[in-house]
Order: sequence, then structure tokens, then C-alpha cells
Amino acid sequence: MPLQRIDKILSNMGVCSRREAAAEARSGGITVDGETCRDVSRKIDPEQSRLTFRGRPVGYQAHVYLMLHKPPGVLSATEDRSQQTVLDLLPEEYRARGVFPVGRLDKDTSGLLLLTDDGALSHALTSPRHQVQKVYEAETDGALGQADIDAFAAGLTLRDGTVCRPAGLEIRAVRGGRSQVTVTVCEGKYHQVRRMLAARGAPVVTLRRVAEGPLALDPALAPGQWRPLRQDEIDLLRAGRN
Repeated sequence: MPLQRIDKILSNMGVCSRREAAAEARSGGITVDGETCRDVSRKIDPEQSRLTFRGRPVGYQAHVYLMLHKPPGVLSATEDRSQQTVLDLLPEEYRARGVFPVGRLDKDTSGLLLLTDDGALSHALTSPRHQVQKVYEAETDGALGQADIDAFAAGLTLRDGTVCRPAGLEIRAVRGGRSQVTVTVCEGKYHQVRRMLAARGAPVVTLRRVAEGPLALDPALAPGQWRPLRQDEIDLLRAGRN
């Protein structure tokens, strides 16, 4: 791996700022391979050298990949002056690394949201060219049937003229004029699932994303909880499997 400056490694890992790294080095709080290092401009291999900061080992990761169960009412944004964002749900160390949401879930939609600092992977997952499938579970105010399944499969044209690619609609239950459905789309137009269901006379009551590409929402995560992705999950995302 290319050699990197110590202060850059510490900053990229969210341990401290470059200025804080320099101050800590001057006071003897940084070691490399067991020896005190007072020069944070020194370049090391972060995967091979043993780096510590204030006595704690600094484990190097080139990128961070997180799965969040986004709760409703939270913005899929990195910052907002008046409303809570998904980054507010994470520890400071991840915010310091510059993680960002991969794509967006609207404020009132819950479910699977990936966060990373890997721009290349984010682009691969969100680019229309790759047509990564996204799966949603919804409850609608309106009874849906076979005609709606066929309309989704043919590709809907929305009320404003927006043309949607063919999508999947599975009706799990219809009770009391409401439907419980699963929607699968391979694009991410603005409020797309809500607008598609509304176009069929069944506005959304609740909406939750349960899968993106090969990755499913971990049922152990309650709304607002998160966890790092396992290496096998990262490998699946990189492989671009649907």
C-alpha cells in the first residue's frame, strides 16, 4: 500500500485533526512500531506499521461501510441546521471520517440506508446505469390488485409525465381497503415508490426499504441502530450482484 503521512492517517480514521496529531506527537503520545514518533509528517504503511495514539492502537481501514436502520423523521443528509440527520445517529469518529449516505430515503421513509466514505462504491450503487434493485415494503390506503401488478411490470408513467422502468409489485395482503405490498425498483427517482403507488390510487401510509442490491436490512437492528458491514457483505456490494 502507498505510504501515508501519520497525521493524514489519524485524520482520515477520525482519531483527531492534523493539528491535534502534531500537538500529541510533540508530547510523545504517538508511537510507530513501539517507538515514540514526534514527526507526524513521517510516512508509513498503515496496513503494516503498528500505530498508537495516546496508548490506543489505531486500526487502519481504507474505507468505512455502515448499515443503518433509518427511522422515520430523520433526514438522509450530512447536516441540517434545524432537523436531525442520519449522521447525528453515528458516533463522532464516523462523522469525522466524512461518511455520507448512499442515495437517499425521504424523511418519512424508514429502513435500510448504507453510509460510507467510499465514493466509487456509492456511485456504483446509485448510478442509473447499474440498475441496482431496491426493495420496499409499504402499506397503502387503497386496495391493489392484478391490474396494478401488470401496470408496474409494464412501466408506469406518472402524473407529471415521468416514465418509470418496469418494476415489481407483490401484494401480500388486502384488508379493510388497505394493502400491504412489496415493491422492487431498479432506479431512484424522486419519491418514486410513493408516486408510483399514488398513481394507482393507493397513497402510501408507511414505507420501509428492506433491501438494496444483495444486502438486506438486518432484522436485529431497531430503528436508529447501525452496525459496520461484514467483509462478505462488502464483497457482495463490490461484485455488483443483484
